[in-house]
Amino acid sequence: NGRGCLKRGGIEDLRHFASRVLDGITDPETNVSVGARERAAIQVRAASPGASEEAKTDAADAADPAKDLPIAALGSGSDYSTFLQHLGIATLDIGYGGEGNAGGVYHSRYDTFEHHTRFVDPGLVYGKVLSETAGHLVIQAADAELPLNTPDTFAAAVGQYLKDVKKLADDKRGAAEKQARMLADKAFALAADPTRSHVPPEPLKQVPKFDFGPLDSALNRLNGSASAYDAALSAHGASLTPAKRRQLMTMMQSIGQTLLSDQGLPGRDWYKNMITAPGRFTGYGAKTLPGVREAIEEERWNDATQYIGLTAG
Repeated sequence: NGRGCLKRGGIEDLRHFASRVLDGITDPETNVSVGARERAAIQVRAASPGASEEAKTDAADAADPAKDLPIAALGSGSDYSTFLQHLGIATLDIGYGGEGNAGGVYHSRYDTFEHHTRFVDPGLVYGKVLSETAGHLVIQAADAELPLNTPDTFAAAVGQYLKDVKKLADDKRGAAEKQARMLADKAFALAADPTRSHVPPEPLKQVPKFDFGPLDSALNRLNGSASAYDAALSAHGASLTPAKRRQLMTMMQSIGQTLLSDQGLPGRDWYKNMITAPGRFTGYGAKTLPGVREAIEEERWNDATQYIGLTAG
């Protein structure tokens, strides 16, 4: 934790829950709610040169006070990894930061209480704010009479992940086909400086057309069941008997375990969550639909086909 704006990551069906407590917590530097400051920070980041399309989409959501704040997919980097990626337990990760002088100190011998209280979070002001944020979340979760999950936000996120994976495959296939035409036309040889040694690039692997039908069907079913759940909860949630309410809460608390595959991800079967995982080569950074996405990125075509089926399941 440090000084600055709130940073949140988690499973998408906790997005609404993780947003709604923030308006009741005041940011000590601006005297607005931490939610309002986070909305401003997301929009400013998206306005910077070179901002990604994902950042711009998040900014459009953040600009609308009626919409929940975006929540980042989780990779690894903290204790949550075991719960989310191995056990399928719904997870949130929260912290403040982006300001102060902490670069290069983390996990070194200089990462001391003195350094933290002088330079990173003087007076432990944001330590208190983090405690308030976590405390509000815990109290609301403990007092909730109905499940915290909002399956429609989860379904929408999975739909976006699938679009991203399809685009990855199409872009990779298009690049290989374009390069093959340039090689056939001897474009690289014609464009080279004849007074210097030169060789054409290695041909890119041709990318097959993957059958995403199983994932499309699974997404359609997910969207339909999420809509049916939301309608049923709205119509009948308040009138459930205590026994039925306990049954519903138990079911929804463990629903994340349905996202696991016993087979795990290729080459690292401890990671069983088919929706999110730390990338093999991105450190803590998250990869969504990782079995499919990384197989396409790393040109493991058979794995991509296999994990389309496993992830759809």
